[in-house]
Amino acid sequence: MDLYEKIKELAAQKHVSIRQIEEHLGYGNGTIRRWSKQTPGVDKVTAVAKYFNVSVDYLLGHQEKSNHQEPIDLAPLVDESKVDWDEWVSFDGKPLTDEVKTALKLILGKRLED
Repeated sequence: MDLYEKIKELAAQKHVSIRQIEEHLGYGNGTIRRWSKQTPGVDKVTAVAKYFNVSVDYLLGHQEKSNHQEPIDLAPLVDESKVDWDEWVSFDGKPLTDEVKTALKLILGKRLED
């Protein structure tokens, strides 16, 4: 798979168009499409790799597996009914006090709202 095809695949996974990527990166219309016939500069390939959170090697086909990971939504974890705070959360192998659990929930909740 060539560079352009790899970018198309990643764009489809992220539900964005090639044009949206070009606009986000400040590239002219059709810039990325031309990469199927022309070799882009390293700076442009690096910017696209950063956009997708993958390595340049992956984009260029030198690495089979992407280091791209889907984001994890932590908001549901703050919901006390979904978290067993006694089993899942501890410090140095010791259970947390109720005060510490409450503080953590408040901190996580505020961080997740930002």
